Amino acid sequence: MAIQTRRERERAERERLIVTAARELAEAEGWDAVTTRRLAAEIEYSQPVLYSHFKGKDAIMAAVAVQGCADLAVELREARTAAEGTRESLAAVGEAYTDFARRRPALYDAMFTHLVDLPFATEEAPAPLREAFGELLLAVEPIAAEGENPGFLTETYWASLHGLATLMRSGRLPKEAHADRLSLLTARFTACAT
Repeated sequence: MAIQTRRERERAERERLIVTAARELAEAEGWDAVTTRRLAAEIEYSQPVLYSHFKGKDAIMAAVAVQGCADLAVELREARTAAEGTRESLAAVGEAYTDFARRRPALYDAMFTHLVDLPFATEEAPAPLREAFGELLLAVEPIAAEGENPGFLTETYWASLHGLATLMRSGRLPKEAHADRLSLLTARFTACAT
């Protein structure tokens, strides 16, 4: 049993190493630079070892996305729980979300821009995806009007944040007005809060 446990630990460690290397390489050089050949060289394992863990780059990107959602959930939770009041909580979560997208563009792309084989918005979604969405939901739920679907309202808020983050990053929205846009978004979402 001890040998099996050790092998499982070593396998999990190799997977973490692959995911970390992919994430760091993508952040440094973009996702086009992340190839199985390059990753194998980075972690000093053969390509067959990589393929024994992941089917290919898309599967590695999906693993990076799951890890990124876990990181995002932590940052959103910290922002939400540090704020006092419904409006302040929503504003803090919006700022944390867009700041995360700005600081970690390649990670954010793996999570929400690139096509990855992950089930979103279902019970089959990996726990970190549900937790990140759950943090958004906890910030939005208090502003939902009676009879309004809090999940749909959260999806709309999330889509707004995603739009702001991606449009600003692509240069279509000036960065200087970011705080004003977030303030406006928060004001509109909390205007009808009961």
